Amino acid sequence: MDSFRRAPVVGILRNQTAEDCYRIAEALMETGFNTLEVTMNTPGVEEIIGQLAHRFPELNVGAGTVCTPEELEKALGAGAGFIVTPILDERVISTCLHRSIPVFPGAYTPTEIYRAWSLGATAVKVFPATQLGVGYIKDLGGPLPQIRLIPTGGVSLGNIASFFSAGAAGVGMGSSLLRKDLINSGNYAGLKE
Repeated sequence: MDSFRRAPVVGILRNQTAEDCYRIAEALMETGFNTLEVTMNTPGVEEIIGQLAHRFPELNVGAGTVCTPEELEKALGAGAGFIVTPILDERVISTCLHRSIPVFPGAYTPTEIYRAWSLGATAVKVFPATQLGVGYIKDLGGPLPQIRLIPTGGVSLGNIASFFSAGAAGVGMGSSLLRKDLINSGNYAGLKE
């Protein structure tokens, strides 16, 4: 969590090849970036998580799109250091707490967000943030200031500062951070920029 707080952005790797994942990790590490999530629906996800954790021990490498206890076991077996879910599954949260694994469950409504936090979430992934935007994060901070929120979906270079100003503890970014045009062309210098 300390290294995440220094650069509170989760880079989301979804459907990238193993080699692209390693090159992305190298490029981002050089910028001081330190947290990557590989989604469970990525082909070869277990090997990718394991290799990223082995090759880049200074990175926080986690698993995303974890929806079931079975997926959680695969992710942890591969070496995931944190877990992100798009939904609220009490069994996943409970297992993570029992094993001292940071968990960021997905929630949308104030009731879901509060429930996730009450169950012991490290922070709550507000997903999809695109639909209600920065104002929603700010509004949640009024009655729920104790909850660490990580908006995901729709966070971009153009609005990231607004999310932090609204009280976000971090953000999740996929294609707006890890641009496919740069990755597909092998322009990792451009990705770093």
